[in-house]
Amino acid sequence: MNMNKIKSLLLVLPFLIAGCKSSETESVLKADDFKHYADYFNRMEDENIAKAVPNDSAWSWMKANIPLFECPQDNFEEMYYFRWWSLRKHITDTPEGYAITEFLVDRSYADKYNLIACALGHHIYEFRWAHDPKYIEQNVHVWYRGNEGKPMGKLHKFSSWTADALYNMYLVNKDENYLLDMYPDMVSDYAAWENERQTPNGLFWQHDVKDGMEESLSGGRHVQNMRPTINSYMYANAKALSTMAKMKGDSEQSVYFDKKAKTLKGLVETKLWNTDHEFFETLTEKDTSSQVREAIGFIPWYFNLPSENKGFEVAWEQVKDEGGFLAPYGLTTAERRHPRFRTHGTGTCEWDGAVWPFASAQTLTAMANLLNNYKQEVVGKGDYFNHMNLYVESQYHRGRPYIGEYLDEVTGYWLMGDRERSYYYNHSTFNDLMITGLVGLRPRADENIEVNPLIPEDQWDWFCLDNVLYHGDIITILWDKTGEKYHKGQGLKVFRNGKEVASSSKLEKVISE
Repeated sequence: MNMNKIKSLLLVLPFLIAGCKSSETESVLKADDFKHYADYFNRMEDENIAKAVPNDSAWSWMKANIPLFECPQDNFEEMYYFRWWSLRKHITDTPEGYAITEFLVDRSYADKYNLIACALGHHIYEFRWAHDPKYIEQNVHVWYRGNEGKPMGKLHKFSSWTADALYNMYLVNKDENYLLDMYPDMVSDYAAWENERQTPNGLFWQHDVKDGMEESLSGGRHVQNMRPTINSYMYANAKALSTMAKMKGDSEQSVYFDKKAKTLKGLVETKLWNTDHEFFETLTEKDTSSQVREAIGFIPWYFNLPSENKGFEVAWEQVKDEGGFLAPYGLTTAERRHPRFRTHGTGTCEWDGAVWPFASAQTLTAMANLLNNYKQEVVGKGDYFNHMNLYVESQYHRGRPYIGEYLDEVTGYWLMGDRERSYYYNHSTFNDLMITGLVGLRPRADENIEVNPLIPEDQWDWFCLDNVLYHGDIITILWDKTGEKYHKGQGLKVFRNGKEVASSSKLEKVISE
């Protein structure tokens, strides 16, 4: 047997072992009880675009790959399965391996195989919960090695937090070999971004369109502004590279990237923080604040960048303010009180205030980090649940589950909802938010299991997340207020391979020993 075959076996070994554990462990939820969702979604359409996993194979793919979830609020449960069902539509078989698309229809500005790099970080965060790692791992290989061994030509068409996403995927699957195999690619990628986009003051600039956020209030398609997006991404990538280098035993490189991260952290906190608006805002080419609060100002918390106890948390007051980002159908991309809010018209991918799931997913991930990793009293579990509820409610079009490009913040109407290009738009996360935010499984490097549900205790009497492949084990998390739903006892329970490892009578954070 050659070394490539041995390596391939080693990469899938955790998946094979987990499959054995799953079959041997008595599950709380039964997969076939949820098959009706896939059957319904299949009936919603005449499938005219079929890729590697067509509709007639959707349920078999889901049954083999996804964690199971149930709760008493029907739309949450339906949307959970819809987002898995729609996600697998984007798995594409290429000569270089599996790849993940953003649009199902071909786009003229895409790279080979109709790939677009804008949401690569979202794809990694979402697919890290699929049991079989080959889909996302091969997708990353296509992006970084699929162009005759080199990165794809349009990889840097959009800003990226790939190194961070890969490390966070490692926190779920613990595949150190894959992570460190990608390390040299990530080092080269970081250097390329420094060469292309770093300014003399140390911050990075980006056109708003190449952040995937064109027609914004703070920028433009051709201006070189220093945005919270790319600077937060580069901070997170440097942090991830520092950790990877340490894992490799390269202390010099670990310190090197740690210094870069610390420098960017300081620059974001001092240069991008608008003390008058109490918000992280875009810095213009003229080194002045853009003077507009946009949802990208929450992105630093996506990566736990802001220092605690320095007053930055006050920015989150804006997610509760109807003059800020709170709208009937979700989180707007710019503050509603701004005089130029929603002034760019519609149908041109404007980020001047309409609700974009891409940004909503980033903000909700950031909010979950705030609630888990910061001591603050600005927002609570109720705020997170309310925004998740809005996110769920927004993902319907003509009465059916739907995920598209962007929507009107007041009516909920999808602004490109009747264009085929917008159907099943793979440009955001949802199930990662359900797993790590709402249910609260917080991935970590050690073998302790941390769960902190962001659900108010009086909201649901029961819920269960089952068949989660985590560190090679099968994890079950359930809440049963009375003990009569699952017959496992009252309260919050966490199981590893069927064995209870943590519990509480309250819906609160627990950590296994």
